[in-house]
Amino acid sequence: MTFLLLIAHAPLATALKAVAEHTFPECARQLAALDVTPDMSADAVEQAARALLAASGQSETLILADVFGATPCNGAMRLLGPQVGLLCGVNVPMLWRSLCYAGEALAPLTLRAAQGGAGGIVPGQCT
Repeated sequence: MTFLLLIAHAPLATALKAVAEHTFPECARQLAALDVTPDMSADAVEQAARALLAASGQSETLILADVFGATPCNGAMRLLGPQVGLLCGVNVPMLWRSLCYAGEALAPLTLRAAQGGAGGIVPGQCT
């Protein structure tokens, strides 16, 4: 099973984890959140994320970050490798898709998560 790690500006990661646990209560074991505070550097994000990855006990991890180029993403990018993937621009549809398919290997899960995130962006009708 692929471990999911949310890394975002505080309090977004924790809030998204709460949304995930509300909809998929059994997901808590495969999902962790790292809220990045204003005083954290990319080095601090990397260190905290590495500790969460080590504690997960999973071999593969998909990191979902909020904004490409921001501190959460910059710290997460230092973790990338064959067993760690990253998607930026996390939204609730991306997260839910990731949870639904967390049993898949990292590469297909990453693709499904990206499709779920993009597909969840739908313009509303103005009346």
